[in-house]
Amino acid sequence: MLLKDLIPNVSNKFADIEITGITSDSREIKEGYAFVCINGVTDDGHKYAAAAAENGAAVVITERKTGVKNEIIVSDTRELYADMCATWFGRPAGDLKLIGVTGTNGKTSITYMLKSILEHAGYKVGLIGTIQNMIGDEALPTKNTTPGVYELNRLFALMKEKGCEYVVMEVSSHALDQKRVCGLCFDAALFTNLTQDHLDYHITMENYLAAKKRLFKMCKTAIVNSDDEYCEQLINGLDCKVVSYSLGDNSTYSAKAVKYYPTSVEYELVSNNILNHIKFNTGGKFSVYNSMCAAVTALELGLPISTVADAIQSIEGIKGRAESVPTGRDFTVIIDYAHTPDGLKNILKTFSDCEKNRVIALFGCGGDRDKTKRPIMGNIAVRYADYVIVTSDNPRSENPDDIIKDILVGTEGYGAPVKVIENRVEAIKYAVKIAKPNDIIVLAGKGHETYQILKDATIHLDEREVVREALDEL
Repeated sequence: MLLKDLIPNVSNKFADIEITGITSDSREIKEGYAFVCINGVTDDGHKYAAAAAENGAAVVITERKTGVKNEIIVSDTRELYADMCATWFGRPAGDLKLIGVTGTNGKTSITYMLKSILEHAGYKVGLIGTIQNMIGDEALPTKNTTPGVYELNRLFALMKEKGCEYVVMEVSSHALDQKRVCGLCFDAALFTNLTQDHLDYHITMENYLAAKKRLFKMCKTAIVNSDDEYCEQLINGLDCKVVSYSLGDNSTYSAKAVKYYPTSVEYELVSNNILNHIKFNTGGKFSVYNSMCAAVTALELGLPISTVADAIQSIEGIKGRAESVPTGRDFTVIIDYAHTPDGLKNILKTFSDCEKNRVIALFGCGGDRDKTKRPIMGNIAVRYADYVIVTSDNPRSENPDDIIKDILVGTEGYGAPVKVIENRVEAIKYAVKIAKPNDIIVLAGKGHETYQILKDATIHLDEREVVREALDEL
């Protein structure tokens, strides 16, 4: 592709240069590539401009002078790279109906629900998210909740080629801040909630909210949880259509006559008239919100309520989201991705409200991440569980014992017993060993993950396998 076809209004000096590939990773440079220098979170691509040129880059696109030959200076390399990637792949997103889901909690569950609903209605659907990417039933590996712009456009092109009409995707605050979805137009953008997370990156909740809000400036319809305290700030000044959902009365759609069960919820979805009875096979108030968000989105896309309700009721469950692990015993083991204060509170409260003997909460906090949430999560655990096991969860470069000490600060002065077992495998086996009839063990934090990130390595750790081993040892 000629550079003038890749970058509009490029100077005549560069216009007819043949470009054989594009990248923002200097390690991928080949002869004839365009290298885009991006100032990232941990490194600055401008440092590699000279090496890129030496390795065959036809042009080097920068935000400042680097002194290399064939340098093009622009005001924002992130925005330009997003546009270049879209052009390189033939702008596939323009032929797809995009649904973006953002918020602290619930993104994965809602994307899977929407995929199921749309497929129930006869559409072929692509999914982009935390657990995996999917094209229909085909699963593809994923590294980030929202891929980088090159990979994202490659996925869009593949989804278009394989006949997808809709793409449902999780849109993280990091992706929005780093302009990975720059230039896209979403048919619907969904807001679940905003609670403390990622403050190691965003620093303040105001910055976190501002990043989320970017999604709603590139959509046709905003579908928002009006029960969330940040909702008004989010929708203030938006030009798009705004549709709200809640458990109260001041919203476009609301849930009435809600009934909570250990493994399901039921309610009437109400707008101007009672629309339909909804049942979703996962317990907890968060399941009402998540299923409402998915249902409202589908209705706003024009799907009939009967199709929506049937599809939601047919969903069996989502890996790592209030996932029940078969034990064959008289106690229950739940695996959930809850790794934020709000997420931990939601999952523990769901089961503390059930008829049971004890809720045993097992959790840790990630290393190299927001340290301020650690004592908060410790406090939530001892308030909503009957027995707490504090362990390790992706310590990364930090000492696991130091992370645990931060958590324990929040547990002081409360009645629930607290046991510290740093090794997560041993902690899970201990929880299973001490379980009594009608106990509910909640393994929080890992969810769908099947690994543990340590300082020097990433090791295999699938909590389902550990539970089975623990049961065999009883």
